[in-house]
Amino acid sequence: MINFLNLEYFLVAAEECSFTRAARRLNISQQSLSSHISNLEREFDLALFNRTSPLTLTYGGTILAKQAREILRLRDEMYREIEDIKDFSKGRLTIGMSHTRGRNILPEILPIYKQRFPNIELHMKEGNSTELDAGLLHGDVDLVIGMLPFRVDNIETVPICAEEILLIVPDSLLEKLYPDNSEQIQAHLKQSADLSLLRDCPFLLINKGNRVRTLADEMFADAQITPIIALETENIETALALSLKGMGATFYPKMFMSGNEMLLSHSENKSGVSFYHLDNPKARGTLGIGYHQGHYMSQATREFIRIAKEQLNRGRVS
Repeated sequence: MINFLNLEYFLVAAEECSFTRAARRLNISQQSLSSHISNLEREFDLALFNRTSPLTLTYGGTILAKQAREILRLRDEMYREIEDIKDFSKGRLTIGMSHTRGRNILPEILPIYKQRFPNIELHMKEGNSTELDAGLLHGDVDLVIGMLPFRVDNIETVPICAEEILLIVPDSLLEKLYPDNSEQIQAHLKQSADLSLLRDCPFLLINKGNRVRTLADEMFADAQITPIIALETENIETALALSLKGMGATFYPKMFMSGNEMLLSHSENKSGVSFYHLDNPKARGTLGIGYHQGHYMSQATREFIRIAKEQLNRGRVS
């Protein structure tokens, strides 16, 4: 009979490509790890590793690694389902979300969720849209909150609330680029923010792989322009801060504006920066929760989705 612990140790060794590093990571002796691997090799009468430096998997080891991950995933799902049956007395929920979105959304949801379900162990995985979609696909997270659609297969989504991507342009930048008609361009942007009006404007963009960047690139393509990129960054707040200093135009979700200290400070100081509604339907979308349709959905996950819809649809996040 296959031992789960043998499989877990085997996968760590496969990931580390070294018995020494794997034993250190597992906090066991190298002799103990070798014993677990040997037990598996006897079980299958098959060598799992080529004893090279670094270690490599044999063909049989590669097949076992793939199946072992699925076996351990099914084991974890079984335990979660059994825990649900036991009066929802305990559980675990891993939420995937971008760094900035968590600041705006989680304070509206988690205090209520934790008060109602104090025995649920909460974990956060933060990253860009591509990383979070992959985590959802591979079962590293239970659900992801982000703008729809999720660009990965086998994902079910639950719409939560409307979201809009705004265009932020410093007034001083327009005056510098278009000294003779900056006011006319501002008027056009307020009436209909067509990106083709800004083909000579530098942009501050978040890195590819983030949903806002994907939408921005699609809108640039729709406007038939190749943007002048002054800077790319992983942090949308960095792009905003630099835009507020006049370095370039950027894109910013309307939801993030609520309680943003940088924006409040600039508003109070009447700094010259304007927010425009983009003339592209892709800028107006839906915030949603995604989960893998092939994985067991725990009661903890169902309750989180219900509370998220309940709180965010009340308009507490604007």
